[in-house]
Amino acid sequence: MKIEGSIALVTGGNRGIGRHFVQQLLDRGAAKVYAAARNPHTVDVPDAIPVALDITDPDAVAAAAAAIPDLTLLVNNAGITTGSDLVTGDLSAIKQEIDTNFYGPLGMIRTFAPVLARNGGGAILNVNSRMSWLSYPGANAYAASKAAAWSMTNGVRMELAAQNTQVTGLYLSSTDTDMMAGWDILKNDPADVVTTALDGLETGAPEVLADQETKETKASLAT
Repeated sequence: MKIEGSIALVTGGNRGIGRHFVQQLLDRGAAKVYAAARNPHTVDVPDAIPVALDITDPDAVAAAAAAIPDLTLLVNNAGITTGSDLVTGDLSAIKQEIDTNFYGPLGMIRTFAPVLARNGGGAILNVNSRMSWLSYPGANAYAASKAAAWSMTNGVRMELAAQNTQVTGLYLSSTDTDMMAGWDILKNDPADVVTTALDGLETGAPEVLADQETKETKASLAT
């Protein structure tokens, strides 16, 4: 996937990692970068094109696809965490995480895949997590949703290969964003994570492991 000249859409493009994706895509020469957010007025990156989008709303997703017929790169970044566990957590919160972190990106892919096919295939980058491969008290609903997102990413990669759509999964540990603001731990710089992700995207990597902790966790699956 060549970023220069691409037409990109970043979900959750108004803050955190998403905002860095928007800025760095523009810096790398993307022809147009659509920054999607529930409130498009919160998008503040110069030259980005704000788009109103709730990825859990199929009608909104369909409207976005109709409005961006020239898309060549989809960055599925939007996500949430509610701090819920699976046994004692509020079931509605668990469902909200699954809806946003699994069904939301899947719905985006199902809707935009034909658009990408018409434009030569393009690429999809799914922002997943080191939590795809481990569980942690207070974040088990999030971990379950991201485990599902990992499996989904691998599945759609196979299914979209025939239309020449590259599918890359990004996996990262704790990163300094609003989502992690309440955790007093060492965190990645989101700008570094995005640089690593886009470098991997341009080399055709199926997976990008953004930091050492994530690499160690993935390697531990063999045991």
